[in-house]
Amino acid sequence: MKHLFKLNATWNGGRNSEGTIEAGNLKSTVSIPVPMGGPGVGTNPDEMLLGAASTCYLITLAAMLERAAIVPISHTLHSEATVDVTNNIFTFESIVHRPTIVLKEGTQTAIVEHVHRLAIQAEGACMISRAVAGNVQVSAEPVIRVMDV
Repeated sequence: MKHLFKLNATWNGGRNSEGTIEAGNLKSTVSIPVPMGGPGVGTNPDEMLLGAASTCYLITLAAMLERAAIVPISHTLHSEATVDVTNNIFTFESIVHRPTIVLKEGTQTAIVEHVHRLAIQAEGACMISRAVAGNVQVSAEPVIRVMDV
């Protein structure tokens, strides 16, 4: 089975102008970010790639936890992307996912270790991570906590 996703975009001028994108529920103004010499209006390709990788990782990890019958108290994520600019060439270098998974007090050590392994494995199982493999280094640095409900 194949799924088709479509996006429509407009651009209003030169490099430092802005545009719009629309793809299903995604509707946004886009431009080059301020740190890269742009106007910083709306979102930008770097944030969208980070968002795609992060949400894919988050959903993949949630599915893996569910299949393992593990129900965390909470499951949050902080991700960071690094873009290098050398000789005016922009290179998306890396994405680091830092999930924090909170488990119930009394969770067995073996379960905590299993959750940690799943959090590492989810990065490689994510469709977006696989799509950028060989071009962007993607990694996971999970933190697993056990605490009272």
